[in-house]
Amino acid sequence: MTAADLPVPSPVVSPAPDRERWLAIGFATPAALVLVVLFALPLALLFTASVAGPAGLTLSEYAKLATPHYLGVVWNSLRLALLTTGIAFLIGYPASFALARARGVLRSVMLASLFLPLAASVIVKAFAWTILLRSDGLVNTVLMALGLVDEPIRMIFTETALVVGAVNIFLPFMILPIYAVVAQLDHRLVEAAATLGASPAVAFVRVVMPLTLPGIVAGLALVFSLSVSAYVVPTLLIGERYPTLSTTIAKAFLLARQPGFGAAAGVALLAITLAAVALSARLGRSGGAR
Repeated sequence: MTAADLPVPSPVVSPAPDRERWLAIGFATPAALVLVVLFALPLALLFTASVAGPAGLTLSEYAKLATPHYLGVVWNSLRLALLTTGIAFLIGYPASFALARARGVLRSVMLASLFLPLAASVIVKAFAWTILLRSDGLVNTVLMALGLVDEPIRMIFTETALVVGAVNIFLPFMILPIYAVVAQLDHRLVEAAATLGASPAVAFVRVVMPLTLPGIVAGLALVFSLSVSAYVVPTLLIGERYPTLSTTIAKAFLLARQPGFGAAAGVALLAITLAAVALSARLGRSGGAR
């Protein structure tokens, strides 16, 4: 009997891939339904309300957003988000390294100081800043007691107070993503760079910073998205003198009874947030590729 006379075994088709595919679809279906009902459908209704007019589809509400006044409102939101994000990064990046290198009781205290404020409401923290920064508040009392000023300084209802309060409230969302990446760094890489002749500054810029880029991108995206859409913080710390998109949306729905304009402003705010998230994701991918 030759090899040609031997029976050729038929290939065995495993049903495992199809079974795994249907199993994955079954597990993903409830989550997909929740996303559709709680997110996609409301957003679709919001967009519909922004383009629905008495005579049919219209872009008049978006044209109102393009006027100089409301362009200034959009810039206020972007300015607040950019300042908050930039200052939070300057504070949070070194704080993440300090937290990652701390040990024992010090690390526990630092983690507690980071997580405990997250348990308090944003309203409570914003009100706390109004108490600290008012004319008879703690800051002015200390400054006058030290003889640095002769009379109370006006700090509340200023842009400085707004940015300080926003940075304080959103700072944990910058520190946590960066800390999660920094805590996993292999410090032997810096030593290896030093053996190859790199100075500490060069090793940090060329080795450490690129490795922490995913945490940086996540922190920037989180803080920007939260601060650009903040409502409670600007309402309590600066009021009507600094209108933002979020306060404009609330006023359009609750006071002016202009749901179409409020919906258009909401779509614009959503577009800004999505653009920031998409940009951060692209930066993360390009940084990872490099």
